[in-house]
Amino acid sequence: MKRQAVTATTTTRHVTPVPSARRRWTVLAVCCLSMFLVGLDTTIVNVGLPTIGRGLGVGTRSLEWTVDAYTIVLASLLISSGALADRFGRRRVFQSGLAVFGVASLVCATAPSVGALVAARAVQGVGASMLSPVALAIVVNAMPDPRERAQAIGIWASVFGLSMAVGPVTGGALVAALGWRALFWINAPVIVAALVLSAVFVPESRGPRARRLDVPGQVLLTAVIAVCVGVLIEGPHIGWTSPAALAAYGFTAVTTAGFVWVEHRRHEPLMDLRLFGSPVFSGAVLGAVAVFLALNVTLLLNTLYLQHTRGFTPLAAGVATLPMAVGATLCAPWSGRLVGRVGTRLPLTVAGGFITAGALCLVGLGRHTGLPLLLSAYLLIGVGFGFANAPITNTAVSGLPSARAGVAGAITSTARQLGSALGIALAGALVANSTPADVPHASRPGWIMVAACGLLLLVLAHASRSARPSR
Repeated sequence: MKRQAVTATTTTRHVTPVPSARRRWTVLAVCCLSMFLVGLDTTIVNVGLPTIGRGLGVGTRSLEWTVDAYTIVLASLLISSGALADRFGRRRVFQSGLAVFGVASLVCATAPSVGALVAARAVQGVGASMLSPVALAIVVNAMPDPRERAQAIGIWASVFGLSMAVGPVTGGALVAALGWRALFWINAPVIVAALVLSAVFVPESRGPRARRLDVPGQVLLTAVIAVCVGVLIEGPHIGWTSPAALAAYGFTAVTTAGFVWVEHRRHEPLMDLRLFGSPVFSGAVLGAVAVFLALNVTLLLNTLYLQHTRGFTPLAAGVATLPMAVGATLCAPWSGRLVGRVGTRLPLTVAGGFITAGALCLVGLGRHTGLPLLLSAYLLIGVGFGFANAPITNTAVSGLPSARAGVAGAITSTARQLGSALGIALAGALVANSTPADVPHASRPGWIMVAACGLLLLVLAHASRSARPSR
C-alpha cells in the first residue's frame, strides 16, 4: 500500500496538462489576428498618403514621418518589450499593447493636424512593440513539437507579411469609401475582438528567468535608429552636405559605437551582439531588413507613381497592387509548409528570384508604361515577398534558445521594422523634389535597390542550411 501511494504521488507530480491541438492552433489564430493588425498599420497608410497630405495641407516630407514615426518607435522598443513580456507575463504585456494601440488609433482618427497625427502614430508604435515579439513568444511556448512549431512560425510570419502586402488594397478601399480617417477607425473592432479572445484562449507564460532592462542600450538604440532614418527623410530638405546633416552623420557613428561598447559590457544586454557571430543568424537578420526595405520602397514609389504621375484614385491605386497581395496570400502559407518540410533554402531561393525579376521589370518605368507590365511586376514581387518571411523568421528564431523566445522574436521584428523605416525614408528621398512627371525617372535607383535586395536573398539562400526541422 505504501509503495502504491508513493507511485500515485509521483505520477500526480509529473503529469502536466498538455494543450489540445485545437487549443494550440486557436492560440496561434489569436496571435495572428493581432499581428495582422500590426503589419496592416505599417502599410495601409501608404496608399492614403496623398489624401492625408491634401486633408492636412502637408507635403511629402511630413507624410513620410506619418509612416516612419510608427516604424521607428516600433523598431526601437521591440527587444525591451520582449524582455518585459518574459518578466511580467506575455499575455499581460500582449493585452497592454492591444489597449495602447487601440487608444492611439482613435487619436490618429481624430487628429486635427499632422503634428498630432505623427505623435499618435509614435504611440501606436509603442503599443505595436508589445505585440510583435510577444505574439511570437506565445506561439513558440504553445507549440512544444519542433516540426509543428516550425509550421506555426511559418504561418505567423506569413500572416504578418500578408498583412503588409494587402495594406494598400485595404487602404485604397477605405479611403475611397469613408476618407483617410477610416484607416485608423478600422482598428477598433479588431482590437476589441483580440482583447476578448486573448483573455479566453491565450495562457499566461513567462521566461524561465527574468531579465533586467538595459536602459542605456535602449536609449542608444532608439537614438541610432531615429537619427539614421531622420536624416534620410530630412536630407533632401536640409541638404546632404549641410552642417546639420554632417552633424547627424557624426552623431549616428558615435552613438552606434557607443551602443556596441555598452552592449559588450552589459551582463544582460539589450541585444547580445555575440549572436551576430553566427553567419546563419546574421544572414537571417540581414535578410529581414532587405525584404522589408524592398517591400516599403515598392509600396511608396508605386503609391506616388500611380496617384501623382498616372492620376489614379486611391482605390484604383490599391486595386492595381492587388496582384502583389494575391501573390503574397497564395505563397505565404505555401512557404510556411515548405519550411516545415524541406527547410529554408528552397523558399528563400524562390523569394530572391521573384523579387529580383519583379524589380527589374520596373527599372525602365515611364509615364505611359503599360498596365500588363505593371501588374506582372507587382505579382512577381508579391510572390517573392510571400515566400520570404517564413524561412527568414524560422532561421532567426532557431538561432536562439527557445527559453528566450521573446528576445528571438524581438530581434527579428526589429530587423523587419528597421527595413520598413529605411525603405520609406530612402524612397521618399529619391522623389522628394520631383514633379509628378519626373517621378518615374527619379524612382529608377529605387527599383535597382529592390533588385539588389532580391539578389541578396539569393546569396543568403545559397549560404543557408537546408536541413528539415527535427523532432
